Amino acid sequence: MLSSVLKSDKAIQTNIQIIRIFTKVRQMLLDTTEIKVDILQIQKKLENHDKNIELVFSYLDELTEKKENESERVKIGYKK
Repeated sequence: MLSSVLKSDKAIQTNIQIIRIFTKVRQMLLDTTEIKVDILQIQKKLENHDKNIELVFSYLDELTEKKENESERVKIGYKK
């Protein structure tokens, strides 16, 4: 506050530096909140992927069990 009241070159430069630092801090805070939001979205997607992968593996297990329990089919068509 004092640097904005004083009229010397040093006080003006100090005031400019203070304002630059505050704008950089504000920008860093905005960037980190955006990054946090992005990370949360990625985490939600990954949770869904885990569930989907488990579902695919369960379907594959069911299909392999059906294949093992399937009886031999009688072939039809031209025979030599």
